[in-house]
Amino acid sequence: MGHSAAVWDHRTAIEVTKDWNGIDQVVLRNPQGASARVSLHGGQVTSWRNEQGEELLFTSSKAIFKPPKAMRGGIPICFPQFGNCGSLEQHGFARNKLWTIDENSPPLPPNDSHGKSFVDLLLKPTEEDLKGWPHSYEFRLRISLAADGVLTLISRIRNINGRPFSFSFAYHTYLSVSDISEVRIEGLETLDYLDNLCQRERFTEQGDAITFESEVDRVYLSSSHLIAVLDHEKKRTFVIRKEGLPDIVVWNPWDKKSKAMADFGDEEYKQMLCVDGAAIEKPITLKPGEEWTGRLELSVVPSSFCSEYLDH
Repeated sequence: MGHSAAVWDHRTAIEVTKDWNGIDQVVLRNPQGASARVSLHGGQVTSWRNEQGEELLFTSSKAIFKPPKAMRGGIPICFPQFGNCGSLEQHGFARNKLWTIDENSPPLPPNDSHGKSFVDLLLKPTEEDLKGWPHSYEFRLRISLAADGVLTLISRIRNINGRPFSFSFAYHTYLSVSDISEVRIEGLETLDYLDNLCQRERFTEQGDAITFESEVDRVYLSSSHLIAVLDHEKKRTFVIRKEGLPDIVVWNPWDKKSKAMADFGDEEYKQMLCVDGAAIEKPITLKPGEEWTGRLELSVVPSSFCSEYLDH
């Protein structure tokens, strides 16, 4: 094992291609055959497949793959605003911008690159951007695929402005599930949450797990660093680990809202669930020169392993 890791060259596991709009996308692969696809439009992960080639992220069959609109599915980046809680467009502008591949990214700790294929992306504001949000920043995003198929996103946002600025943030993660009525989330019990269906009123979670029978749109506050999404029908569990992201958004539009969205199939709510690592309730404030890091790690395990994961 040590030998194969030593000769593993992440550069050979990366392929840059163009999508049907002519926009660059990066494909990451690992030695076992898992893959991830990242579009430079929005710095958005658009696909994450396990070694059997099974897609783990949801993308709507009616998704619009055309800038400047963000694609419905995958993992859009919400920055510097989540939702419509500010003066900017819904979920901010990062998911609608063209990112660049960052060839000179400051190094991450050595253990983060061991046996992984990864790409570093960079977003900086243009003169035009500064008219709408007058803050200079560097947003570096590393997306990596590990030898065991774990997908990790690390965002580093630095204030290169002369004055402080604040932002909210989320990795708007669309998970692919077999049937929403067969899914439960563990790790959010007893937490307070803001309910977006009740003017962001604050409630306390009463259930020992979250299950789904109708529309859900909540921000769970001060959650633990480990959340599990159990898909009973597929007998698999998404394990979500996070750092620097105190909140968790849980969203499923259910039938009525699905029919109202042009880029979403009427029945597709049954096959998807958004569970987002986020920083929403208390916006992050950066002084000049300060940097914030938000890390999300997604893995999939057989559901029988789930309880031992959560016990850790």
